[in-house]
Amino acid sequence: MALPIEVTAIPDQAPHPAPPASTLQRIGVLLSGGVVLVLLQFASPAVGLIGLPITFFLKNKLHLDAQAVANFNLFASIPLIFSFLIGFLRDRWNPFGLGDRGYLSIFGALTAAGFGLVAFLPPSYATLLFGVLLVSTGLMLCSSAARALTSAIGQKNAVTGMAGTIVNLASLLPDAGSYALGGFLSQSLEGQQAAAAARAIFLVGAGLMFAVMLFGLFGPRRLFDSSVTTRGQFTFLADVGRLAGHWPIYVVLTIYVLWQFGPAGGVALQYHLSNDLHASDAQVGLWYALFSLGFIPVITAYGWLCSKLKLSTLLWIGTLLAIPQFAPFFFIHSVNDSLVAAVALGVLGGLGQGAYVDLAIRVTPKGLQGTMMMLLISTYWFAYRGGDLLGARLYKEGGFNTAVIVTIMVYALILPMLLLVPKRYTNTVDGQVSALPA
Repeated sequence: MALPIEVTAIPDQAPHPAPPASTLQRIGVLLSGGVVLVLLQFASPAVGLIGLPITFFLKNKLHLDAQAVANFNLFASIPLIFSFLIGFLRDRWNPFGLGDRGYLSIFGALTAAGFGLVAFLPPSYATLLFGVLLVSTGLMLCSSAARALTSAIGQKNAVTGMAGTIVNLASLLPDAGSYALGGFLSQSLEGQQAAAAARAIFLVGAGLMFAVMLFGLFGPRRLFDSSVTTRGQFTFLADVGRLAGHWPIYVVLTIYVLWQFGPAGGVALQYHLSNDLHASDAQVGLWYALFSLGFIPVITAYGWLCSKLKLSTLLWIGTLLAIPQFAPFFFIHSVNDSLVAAVALGVLGGLGQGAYVDLAIRVTPKGLQGTMMMLLISTYWFAYRGGDLLGARLYKEGGFNTAVIVTIMVYALILPMLLLVPKRYTNTVDGQVSALPA
C-alpha cells in the first residue's frame, strides 16, 4: 500500500511549440508540474495536514470508534471515488478557453472559498462531512488538470517512468511533511474549543488552495503550452467506447485495487498505534510521515532504474518486495519499534508503487489522460476506504495481526495479474518508444 499518489495527460496538435527536446528541459517542465501537485496534496482533506486532524477530531472530540470513523471516511470519499467523471469532464470541457490553467485558477479560487466557508460553521459530524465533500469536489476538479499536465509530457516523450517518478515524489514529499505536521496540529488543538480546532484546520486548506489559484494564473507558460490537448476530437460516445474497449486498463485497475486494498494500513493501523501501542497524535502523524519517507529514496531510484531495466522486470521485483510490506508488525510491540519499521515498510513498497504508476501512464489512450488518471484516483480511494471498513472490523473482532494477514494475502494476488499485462507495454525501458495506445 502507498499513501495517496497520483498520475497524469497528453498534448495534441496545437498552435504552440512542442515540449523541449533536451532531457534537462523536460525534467524542468515536469518539476514545475510537480509544484501544483505538492500544493494539492497538502490541501487534500483526505490525508496528512488536514485529513489526520479531522480523523483525530472525530475520535477524540466526538468519541467515534474505529468503525464509525471508517464510515465517515467512506462517505467523505464519494467525490474521490467518482473522480473519474471529473477527469472525463476535463478531457472534454475547456472552461472559458483557458484549458488547464482555467481549471486551476477558477476551481482553486472556489475551493479556497469553500474551505473558508466551512471554517466558520459550527463543528459537528454533519458539518465536517459537508465540508470535506464540498472541498474534495473542488480539489478533484483542480487535480484533474494538474495530473493531466505531467504525464502529457511523459507519454509524448516516452519518459513515462520519469514522469511517474516526479508525480509520485510530488505526493510523497508533502505527505512526509503533512502527516508529521498534521499529527502535531491535532495534538496542539486538543486543549482548544472544538470550533477553534475545526476553524484552524480548514483555514490552512483555504490558504493552500489560494496558492493553487495563483499557480493557475501565473504558472510557467512552458508547462501549460506543453500539455495543450485537442478536446472534442472524438464524440462523447466515441471517447466512452475507446476507454471502455481498451481492456489493458482493467488489468491495471485491478492491480491498483489489490495494491491499495490494505486492511492493515488505514483506520485499523491508526487505532492500533493509538490504543494498543499508546502512541500520541503526534507520534501517529510521525509514523505516516516516516512511512512516506521510506518510499522516497526507492521512488527516486526508480527514475534511474526505469531507464536501465524493462518495466516487466520492475513490476515483478516490486511486487515480490511489496507482498510482505506489513509483516514487520508481527514483531512490533512498542511505539518506537513501529516508528523504525515505518521507514522499512515504505522502502518495501516503493518499487511497486513506481512500477504501477509507470504502467498506468503507458496504457492510457491518447486524449483521455485526465480520465484515466482520475480513474486511478477513484480506484485508489474505492480500494483504500474499502480496506478501511474491512480493517476496522478485523481489528475489532480479531486484532490488528488479523488485518496484517489479510493484507499480505491480498497483495499476493497481484502476482497472477501481472501475467495478464500485455508485453507490448512492458518490454521496453524508459526512453524507448513502445506500442502505446492510440
